[in-house]
Amino acid sequence: MRKRIVGGGVQQVVESGHGWLDLEQVATVEVSSEHPDFPIESALVSSAGPGWRASQPGEQQIRIIFDAPVSLHRVQLRFDETEVERTQQFTLRWSAAAGGPASEIVRQQWNFSPSGTVTEVENYTVDLAGVSVLELVIRPDLSNTSAVASLASLRVS
Repeated sequence: MRKRIVGGGVQQVVESGHGWLDLEQVATVEVSSEHPDFPIESALVSSAGPGWRASQPGEQQIRIIFDAPVSLHRVQLRFDETEVERTQQFTLRWSAAAGGPASEIVRQQWNFSPSGTVTEVENYTVDLAGVSVLELVIRPDLSNTSAVASLASLRVS
């Protein structure tokens, strides 16, 4: 997978299992930070990995930059939290051009509770043509700036 850690034709669809796009083949990923034991690849490529985790607390950004514009019809996100009670907010956006204005797809809040709700799975049906960038911004805790963002998986088709 091509990635960066940072402070015009139609894309031929390359699918992995279950109809998901093979992001390793069709995109570059930028992340605002990354813990060495929890690389972004394990959230975007393999379903058996530990998922991604930021190396520092606070708001984090994951940008998937497609080699050529794609059409998206489904986005699936999964977040797991088994240790800390917190209220997370994420925003999912897309853009037709790298560096261009982004349009919000969804903004969602979720309350994690280790004694109850430890997993959030979101499935969104979308009809987006010409997507060059898909961006996920995670605020890991709305009331605690020392919380660390994580993502178990992100899939698109």
